[in-house]
Amino acid sequence: MATAKELLEIARAELGTKESPAGSNRVKYASWYGLNGHPWCMMFVMWVFAYAGVALPARTASCGAFMRAAQAAGMWVTSGYRPGDVVIYDFPGGAATDHCGIVETATDATVVAIEGNTALGNDSDGGKVMRRTRTTQQVVGAVRPGFLGGQEGDQGRYKYLEDIPEAFRPTIGTLMVAGIIQGDGGDPAVIDLSHDQVRMLVFGYRGGAFDTKLRAEGLEPAVK
Repeated sequence: MATAKELLEIARAELGTKESPAGSNRVKYASWYGLNGHPWCMMFVMWVFAYAGVALPARTASCGAFMRAAQAAGMWVTSGYRPGDVVIYDFPGGAATDHCGIVETATDATVVAIEGNTALGNDSDGGKVMRRTRTTQQVVGAVRPGFLGGQEGDQGRYKYLEDIPEAFRPTIGTLMVAGIIQGDGGDPAVIDLSHDQVRMLVFGYRGGAFDTKLRAEGLEPAVK
């Protein structure tokens, strides 16, 4: 399995690749996937991650299906985008999930991503691998994969409750209210949990491991 840095190096090596002939959606990523001649932005993402040996929540050519699989797996985030995240875009006038790309860098206002099947003047079916800069207003959310060593800059850890993927956040919030997870006393509290720790806490909660403590604190148990 690759690091986020290594995966991005693989994606950067593909910059400039074009479908042939133009307008055909025929390109090596679609051929590898088995759907040559079909829109291929997601197939480009699948190819890069497969080449890097990094697991994704689903193998699909659909941005919408990919988003839903990530949400179900607790791998979906809607802020704080990081290198290696797979962002899903919603452009005006199109479907709710139009296009995707692999984040290189991000700020609160913009993301810079490597995208397949794009072009200046045709954002979501342009036929080329390019580096594009988008506003975060165009981003529906992002799939956050697990990399060797974690994402660049934070080693796969969540400093605050709001950093935790949305599928897991309410459970971790409940465990904080119950005093099962304790932060540093700040506002917001620093909890500094790894992704694996979050998953284990959530699975334990769902299995009823914390029900005695929850009842003692006047909270609803997970198993009724």
